[in-house]
Amino acid sequence: MQIMLCAISNIASGNCSEDCKYCTQSAYVKTDIQKYRRKEISQIILEAKIAKKNEALGFCLVTAGLGLDDEKLEYVCEAAMAVKKEVPDLLLIACNGMASVEQLKELKKAGIFSYNHNLETSKEFFPQICTTHTWESRFQTNLNAKEAGLMLCCGGIYGMGESFEDRISLRKSLQELQPFSSPINFFIANDNLNLKAPKLDADEALKIISDTKEALPQTVIMVAGGREIVLGERQYEIFKAGASAIVIGDYLTTKGEEPSRDIVELKKMGFTFASQCH
Repeated sequence: MQIMLCAISNIASGNCSEDCKYCTQSAYVKTDIQKYRRKEISQIILEAKIAKKNEALGFCLVTAGLGLDDEKLEYVCEAAMAVKKEVPDLLLIACNGMASVEQLKELKKAGIFSYNHNLETSKEFFPQICTTHTWESRFQTNLNAKEAGLMLCCGGIYGMGESFEDRISLRKSLQELQPFSSPINFFIANDNLNLKAPKLDADEALKIISDTKEALPQTVIMVAGGREIVLGERQYEIFKAGASAIVIGDYLTTKGEEPSRDIVELKKMGFTFASQCH
């Protein structure tokens, strides 16, 4: 079986104006994460080269904050063009919050392949985890990305206290969008966050993956944050459950599995890694 590996570069970290209860980058919580307005372009290129060396096909440029303004748009475009020039085989993904069709078209011109903007949870549960913007504005940004001609990467976070019905509702919304890829994140509690919820067990996490694949049979199901902690030694069972992509290395503000360990284990199991998008 061929699977897709993706890596993340957090190019603008922390001090986010939004109050999303699950996020350590929110200015509403005190955390000891690294905060910076901009990462050097040379550092982003270095990370892209490392990602490519680690068999990644996707490379995501992530910025904290509500959305794109002119200055941030210019910076993300500059970073994208620089990476594309140095590591042309990577598929570039942008994750920069709310964005208009015009802004997203500019990203596409700069070499961005896909736009990531997760719905996070159901429309019904969303007001309990964020009050500074609406679920509907998130949904609209996804529609904008499709209109701009970008491939869509859209998923959510499970284990935040949502109900079974909320999970069904989220998947129905994703069915409306029909994303190219859909990341599944598992919430991991943090002492600094206002959101407290018990850790999902491995069986429940694997069931979420299989239910998502059943709802989105044509979508690449990608397992991202929380994989290592929630699934532990069972983390590679995700592929039997229906996933065909993972995020390797570190996440936005948390450590991930060492990529070399993932690659060794996956090769042992007979997996090969996608080098182009079909």
